[in-house]
Amino acid sequence: MRSLSAAEVDTALDDLALIDRLDVLFRAGCEMPTRHHHAIKEPLGAGSADAMLLLMPAWTKGPSGRVGVKIVTVFPDNGQKALPSIYGQYLLLDGQTGQSLALLDGTMLTKRRTACASGLAARYLAREDAATLLMIGTGALAPHLIRVHAKVRPIREVAIWGRRPEEAEKLAQALTRSLPAALGRAIAVRAVTDRRQAVGAADIVSCATLSKTPLVEGDWLREGQHLDLVGAYTPQMRESDDKAVWRARVFVDTRAGALKEAGDIVQPLANGTIDEDDVIADLAELARGQQTGRLAGDRTTITLFKSVGAALEDLAAAELAVGG
Repeated sequence: MRSLSAAEVDTALDDLALIDRLDVLFRAGCEMPTRHHHAIKEPLGAGSADAMLLLMPAWTKGPSGRVGVKIVTVFPDNGQKALPSIYGQYLLLDGQTGQSLALLDGTMLTKRRTACASGLAARYLAREDAATLLMIGTGALAPHLIRVHAKVRPIREVAIWGRRPEEAEKLAQALTRSLPAALGRAIAVRAVTDRRQAVGAADIVSCATLSKTPLVEGDWLREGQHLDLVGAYTPQMRESDDKAVWRARVFVDTRAGALKEAGDIVQPLANGTIDEDDVIADLAELARGQQTGRLAGDRTTITLFKSVGAALEDLAAAELAVGG
């Protein structure tokens, strides 16, 4: 059985190739049971943040079928120990025999496939001439999301906002050095402190945080923007307010996941701001052409994509990483 470290997974995955792979698998579909959530109450004692154990299986059938399962832990208080909040491993199996094929670093796999799912959504939903990007959040996903959006659209300027301005500045400096080589073109990256102004100036706004209160307000949005919401993975969390969701055409990675788990969708559904019919399509429906995203030349529609993660995405990334 092969074993791929985080560095090996990172090297094996090309952003645009993974976006294409996700598009193909969303179009074809696979078996994807609802992921298992197991809350770990106050792991550091009374008053500490609850942790989560996630189990995410998926499989395809046929001669080249594969079975995969990801085991993920989310410990929000890990930052106090200078540790990542998310760890994971991914086990890939032969779909006909069940034989173990590979064990991959699930943390890197998750970062890469999550960013590329947002990239796939942006390919359908963001304006083709989108040139400015705001990244809200400075965690482990932020550099991947910035790089992928800048590969999918002709981004020339990136603004980064974080609760700790020094972290936003640190990330901006790092990406100023690394992004031009990754993209093959010049790109300006800077940290910002005025979130409202930065939201209004951006063609694409991407959020990847653990926020329980909205960071993007509907009154700040302007016509033609694309809002990419990646954090807020429980019903109690959210990154956008009700008006932002109400103003936008809403898309999700999977209906089953978003309607059950995503606070940005669950909360406005519960209070009547939107109903389920206002969720226009998921990535499978977009990939199959059952619904349309942004039409060519549309410079007025606000689009919102809510990602909660799907086991299909992990399977596609793992197969690509091992060359299957």
